[in-house]
Amino acid sequence: MKELFLLQLRLEIRKRSVVISLFLYLVCLVFINYLTLGSQNVASVPRVWSALFWMALLATVVNAIAKSFMLEKSSTGIYLYSLADPAEIIISKIIYGFFLCVGVCCTGFLFFSALLNNPIQDAPLFFLTLVLASFGFSASLSILSAIASKTNNGSIVMAILSFPVIIGILLMSIKVTKNCIDGLDRSASLDELLTLGAINLLVAAVSYLLFPYIWRS
Repeated sequence: MKELFLLQLRLEIRKRSVVISLFLYLVCLVFINYLTLGSQNVASVPRVWSALFWMALLATVVNAIAKSFMLEKSSTGIYLYSLADPAEIIISKIIYGFFLCVGVCCTGFLFFSALLNNPIQDAPLFFLTLVLASFGFSASLSILSAIASKTNNGSIVMAILSFPVIIGILLMSIKVTKNCIDGLDRSASLDELLTLGAINLLVAAVSYLLFPYIWRS
């Protein structure tokens, strides 16, 4: 599994333009929000700052992870299947996607803080939310990308399948972020954090159990 993760990392390093384009896309989204609404207007309304932040991250993360299987050549898939266990392949994809999501989230937060101020009052809880949401995005989009890659209209199937899972993660993250901005007690966000954790465990378990059958098809 370590070798598969390093292989994925080397492939991304070779395609530096793809990674750079993702971060440029994120910067453009943040800058458009700044030009449209202004830093004071956004920071003064916690719900608006939280919603804009997570929508910008979601758009970038979907472009980063959703096509992890859809862009692979069939010959590459056959080659990996002959060398590695399918469960190890999906786990390595999820782990790589998780680190990529964390990098995108941290970069997005830096740009939001620079252009739209930083209203977060409970930083540890906020970054815990970033980690949980990053894993949820990575796990759900990776397995859905594998499913969509087996269809003729992969992009359409990907959009339809990802909506129910992604919207749950997004809503929980927005609410916890708003609580972090308002400075509420951490117990007010406990239900949302438990829900995020439950979604992550469920999606990870389904990915581990389902992917071998998808891979063989």
